[in-house]
Amino acid sequence: MARKAEPRSLGEIADFVNGRVIGDPQARIAGLASIESAKPGDLTFLDDQKGFETALRSPASAVIVSGVAELPTYSKPLLLSAHPRLAFARAAQLLFPPALRAACVHGSAIVGSSAKVPRNVTIEARVVVCENAEIGEGTRVGAGSVIGENVKLGCECVIYPNVTIYPGVRIGNRVIVHAGAVLGSDGFGYVRDPGTGRYEKFPQIGRLEIEDDVEIGANCTIDRGALDVTRIGRGTKLDNLVHIGHNCQIGENVVLAAQTGLSGSVIIEKDVVSGGQAGIGERARIEEGVLLGGQAGVLPHKVLRGKGVAFWGTPAKPLREYLKQLAAMARLAKKD
Repeated sequence: MARKAEPRSLGEIADFVNGRVIGDPQARIAGLASIESAKPGDLTFLDDQKGFETALRSPASAVIVSGVAELPTYSKPLLLSAHPRLAFARAAQLLFPPALRAACVHGSAIVGSSAKVPRNVTIEARVVVCENAEIGEGTRVGAGSVIGENVKLGCECVIYPNVTIYPGVRIGNRVIVHAGAVLGSDGFGYVRDPGTGRYEKFPQIGRLEIEDDVEIGANCTIDRGALDVTRIGRGTKLDNLVHIGHNCQIGENVVLAAQTGLSGSVIIEKDVVSGGQAGIGERARIEEGVLLGGQAGVLPHKVLRGKGVAFWGTPAKPLREYLKQLAAMARLAKKD
C-alpha cells in the first residue's frame, strides 16, 4: 500500500473487526498481504479451508480464517471471523487510516466570492470552485478539479485530481470520486428534423443527485437528467470507465464493473451486481438482486427479475438457459 501502516496488536485488530484470537493477541501486525506475498509482520486471510496449511507455512505473522482445522497446535496466531475477506478489509481501515492533512486553500486555486468553503476543507492546486458552490466540512478537492456553479458537495468527500462536476450537481456525504470523472454532463439526446435530416439537441436541463457513501471510479461519466433527475443511490460502487446515461435511476448498494454502459432512463434496483462491459438499453429495468454477467446485453425496455439469478449473453438470459442454448448450438455444429 502507498501509505505506511500504523502497527497494531492482533488483539486490537480482533476487537475492531469483532473477531476472536487463537494464540498470541500481542502479535504485532504492521502490514497486509496475500498469502503468496506475505512477510513477517503481515496479516493475511483465507477464504476457505483448502489452503489452511499453506497459510500456516507462510511468513505472515497471523491469518484471518473462518474456522480451524483439527490440529493440536498452530504455528502462528489466528484471527477467527465468519467473513475473513470482510474482516481483512476492515483491518485495513485500522492499519491504514486516512492521511491527515492540514486543511488549506492552495494559492493557485480560484474560489468564487459566493462559494461556501468551510475552514476544514482542503482545496488543492489549480482547483476552480465556481459561484454559489457549497462544499461540506472535511472534504478534500484534488488538483485541477472544477466544481461548477450551484454544486452542493457533502461532508468528508474525497474528490481526486481532474474531476469535473457540472453546475447544479448534488453530492452527498463521504462520496469518493476518482480522477478524471465527469459528473452532470449533458445526456445524449437529439431530435431529428424530418425535413432536413439534421439532429437538434433535446434540452438537457435536469439534475444529477448522488447519495451518501457512493464511490465513483476513474474516468466515469454520469449524465444529468434531460428534464428530470439522474440519481445514484446510497452505497453504490462504480468501477472505472462506467457510463450512466441521462434519467437513469440506480438503487442502493449497486455494483457496476468497468466499462458497463447504461443508456437513458434505465432503472437498476438495489443490490444489483453487473460484470464488466455489460450494455443496458434505454428504459430497461434490472430488478433487485439480479446478477448480470460480463459483456451481457440487455435490450431496450427489457425487464430482468429474480433476486440472486445470474443473467448472461446477448440478449441476456438466465445462466442455465444460456448454457443450454450454447450446448444445443455445439451439438448442431458437430452434426455439420
